[in-house]
Amino acid sequence: MIAAVILVRPCLPGDLDACLAIVRSLPDFFTVDALDTIRSDFGQHQAWAAADDEVVGFGIVDRHSSTTAEILRVAVHRDRRGTGIGTLLIEHVLDALAGSGVILVEAKTLDRSAGYGPYESTRAFWEHRGFLQIDRIDPMPG
Repeated sequence: MIAAVILVRPCLPGDLDACLAIVRSLPDFFTVDALDTIRSDFGQHQAWAAADDEVVGFGIVDRHSSTTAEILRVAVHRDRRGTGIGTLLIEHVLDALAGSGVILVEAKTLDRSAGYGPYESTRAFWEHRGFLQIDRIDPMPG
């Protein structure tokens, strides 16, 4: 069987349900209230989808200024994690942002001090891509 090619493209309005399904597949990483936040963010900010025959990952970015942006959410369906889709998605998003003048990108994640095991791989993902911890928000949300 030949693996389908993953393409990263801007999200379409019809992609929202697939993105919410991805979030639901990751209960260790997203709280239930995240669904409402993503619904709101989806219509207000730039969003990209990683897709083959279906959307398998997404990223939402808030442009703070012409030169700065924050990656609000990134997720790859539980069954497709660890296959390089997240890397492909983030590389595409960072390239698109850089191409439009962004020179500083922020991504927030749960701090190591929280001791929450599922986020070890999340922090490793960001660190492997050159992201640095610059701040710590305390107390832990939620």
